[in-house]
Amino acid sequence: MDFENLRQLASDVRLRAYAPYSKFQVGAALLASDGRVFTGCNVENISFGLTCCAERSALFSAVAAGCTEFSQIVIVADSQEPVTPCGACRQVLAEFAPDLEITSTNLQGEVFQANLRDLLPRPKAGILGT
Repeated sequence: MDFENLRQLASDVRLRAYAPYSKFQVGAALLASDGRVFTGCNVENISFGLTCCAERSALFSAVAAGCTEFSQIVIVADSQEPVTPCGACRQVLAEFAPDLEITSTNLQGEVFQANLRDLLPRPKAGILGT
């Protein structure tokens, strides 16, 4: 699946985000190694710490479907600059795909690309004695 298709899926699911507090809707499309695509949007809670980001929402849907290998994620948000996954999302994504290709875009068409390994070096360093 190409970037434009993933971008459109992420853009579509972004409109379903539950963001009554921040009004900041984010959508994500996660491409599995087997070609399946899982989408997710942010779901807020009045206790912000219980909020789930779009990236984790997509990943959790994929895991629930039995998929644990991924190659790319596309994230869409209405922001001045393309957003990247937060620290929590980076850590959770790294559990399954430390070399995940990340493409973020805003509604104006600006694009940011990175490899998860560059955004989160040494994701398991210091954990469980490693």
